[in-house]
Amino acid sequence: MAGQTIGRIAAAADCKVQTVRYYESIGLLPEPVRSPGNQRLYGAATVERLRFIRHARALAFPIDAIRDLLSLADRPDQPCDAVDSIARTQLLEVEQRIDRLTALKTELERMIAQCSGGHIANCRVIESLGDHDLCVTDHGEEGGLGPPQR
Repeated sequence: MAGQTIGRIAAAADCKVQTVRYYESIGLLPEPVRSPGNQRLYGAATVERLRFIRHARALAFPIDAIRDLLSLADRPDQPCDAVDSIARTQLLEVEQRIDRLTALKTELERMIAQCSGGHIANCRVIESLGDHDLCVTDHGEEGGLGPPQR
């Protein structure tokens, strides 16, 4: 039965009202029923779905994977092979990110260690940032959390 306002379900899932609206707009949450005064009203199932989405996002699952996982969760009588596959793909992505971050950390440590602390004109950090060819690790040209941008 619907009956909770958007503010209440947002609070129950520890997120903002805008987050609920966003997940509705991209189809991860179903359209809520409306009160006679046109206020959105949600049921307990929506709170659980929102918590599922928030937890999946905390585990860095992409939106499309979450959409697939929700679709699969809506069919509990199916085998979970597809769910396992999505989770394995996410694990591989996390491992690749860890590898990129490890390379990034190594490169930053090397740059800092080579800096003599003198003047900017002789700064190894500035020199390395200006010439990617001076790097010794494959941390991606834009490194960080996402895939290398080429």
